[in-house]
Amino acid sequence: MPQDKPAAKKPAAPRRQARGERRIAQLLEAAAGVFCRNGYAAASTNSIAKEAGVSPGTLYQFFPNKEAIAMELGGHLLQRAREMHGQAFLPENLQKPLPELLDAVLDPVIAFCCENPAFWALMHGSGVPGISQGHEALMADLLTRVQGVLRTFCPDSTPAELDLVAHMILGIFKSSLDLILATEGAERAAYVAELKTVLLRYLEPAFTATPTTPATH
Repeated sequence: MPQDKPAAKKPAAPRRQARGERRIAQLLEAAAGVFCRNGYAAASTNSIAKEAGVSPGTLYQFFPNKEAIAMELGGHLLQRAREMHGQAFLPENLQKPLPELLDAVLDPVIAFCCENPAFWALMHGSGVPGISQGHEALMADLLTRVQGVLRTFCPDSTPAELDLVAHMILGIFKSSLDLILATEGAERAAYVAELKTVLLRYLEPAFTATPTTPATH
C-alpha cells in the first residue's frame, strides 16, 4: 500500500505577511525617532520597542539586535536617497539657467534631508560598516553627478579644477545643511536661500550661459 505523501507546507497567509510588514514598518519608524533624539550609540532595542508600543520580545521576532534595525532602516533610506538624486539631476534640469538649476537640484535634496532626519543621524553617527559603505558609495555617486554638471557648464575647466569645485560644493552644502536641519519655518527658509546665494556667487563666474553638451551619468 503506497505511503501517504507528507502534506505540503502552506504558504504564509497574505494577511499574516501584511501584518508582519506593518509591524516592521512600525519598528523602523520608531527606530528613526529614537536614533534622531538619542543618537545611534545611546539608542537601545528596549527604547525602540517602547517607542513602537510593543514588547522587546515582539521586536526580537523581527530583528535580532539594534544593528540589524539600523541596517534595515539605513538600506531603505539609502535607496530613497539614490532615487531622489536621480530626480534632482534629471537631464531637463541641466538645461536651466544657473539660479533655476540650483533650485531644481537643491530643493529635493534638502526636502529629503528635512523629512528624513534619521538619514543624517545614521549616515554620520552609527559607525555600522554596511551603512558607512553605502553612504560612501552614495556620496561618490553624488560627486560624480556634480562633476558631470560642472563639465557641461564649464567645458574649459581641467579635471582637477572640476574635482576641486565639486568637493567645495559638497562641503558648502554639508556645512549649511547642519544649520538648515537645526531650524524650522522662516529661519530654515532663510538658511536655504543663503545657501543658494553662496553657491550662485561661487559658481556664476565660471558658468557659461547655457550648457554646451548634455551631461551624461
